[in-house]
Amino acid sequence: MLDSGLMRPDARAWFEHRTTSATSLAEIDVDALLQAKRRGGHRISVVLPARNEETTVGVLVRDLVDRWVEGVPLIDELVVIDSNSTDSTADVARAAGADVVAAGDVLPMHGDRPGKGEALWKSLAATTGDLVVFMDSDLLGDVSHYVPGLLTPLLTDPRVDYVKGCYTRPLTVDGEHRPAGGGRVTELTARPMLNALWPELAGFVQPLGGEYAGRRSALEQVPFVSGYGVEVGLLVDLLQVCGLNGLAQVDLGTRKHSHQTDEALGKMAGQIVSTVLARAERGRPGHRRLEPGGLLTQFAHDGSGFVPTSHTVAVDERPPMSAVDEYTLLREGVVG
Repeated sequence: MLDSGLMRPDARAWFEHRTTSATSLAEIDVDALLQAKRRGGHRISVVLPARNEETTVGVLVRDLVDRWVEGVPLIDELVVIDSNSTDSTADVARAAGADVVAAGDVLPMHGDRPGKGEALWKSLAATTGDLVVFMDSDLLGDVSHYVPGLLTPLLTDPRVDYVKGCYTRPLTVDGEHRPAGGGRVTELTARPMLNALWPELAGFVQPLGGEYAGRRSALEQVPFVSGYGVEVGLLVDLLQVCGLNGLAQVDLGTRKHSHQTDEALGKMAGQIVSTVLARAERGRPGHRRLEPGGLLTQFAHDGSGFVPTSHTVAVDERPPMSAVDEYTLLREGVVG
């Protein structure tokens, strides 16, 4: 276990009591999960947001279908939300066994915004489970234990409303492989800001990790940032809705996925900073709300000098799904 001696007492206590391990299927009692699912009358939806992931999404979907839909009836619906892919992502995912939904076809009266968070927000209206698992579509290697691992706290502890996966992240740069070192935006941007502004969240190992699960009743109460800030936004907002003890994390072992360029990571960090600053002054009467800048300037060297390029990193967000009339009508139709 990591040395938590210098952590705040509440963060340390949370880390010790709300962190569990599911690094392989051998650590998971699948039969007990199925019993808990049936006993609680749960319906489980798994959502994979995808944009141009034709090389990875098919293998991931097929494994989930083979293991947890056809092999063991843990997943009730597996939905890929296609965010305007220009490759064969939708066809590959559908052929592998997923239900594929175009993000633009969900709640069409609300338009279609770019970004992962948009796909996740709309997935609430495209699925019916009371428990929802989110996984990125670019995962590599054996991740067969991710879904049951994330579901275990939700199915076995009614006090838990939201579960984040955590893992080591190998990094390969210019042919050099390191067993750890992935998650540069986490270490350089998200973690320092969260520790400074919400120190009770210091126990989260991967606050930006793309694998997590939650109860619909909690997820539909919070806004979804449309871009890369969605994970940190959910974490902070669900802290307010559920309280620290309503959050948990599961060690899933190792996570392998494609890596992005420094430029792309810079844009991601800019959106995360905007998301955090937008929440930093909420609910503080008498204080002027911070208004984060909407541009990030980066530099490239063209051989003779540095060339600045500015990118928009301002983020918008969707309202809590419970405030969307079309969603309420849709849910009433499902229930009815």
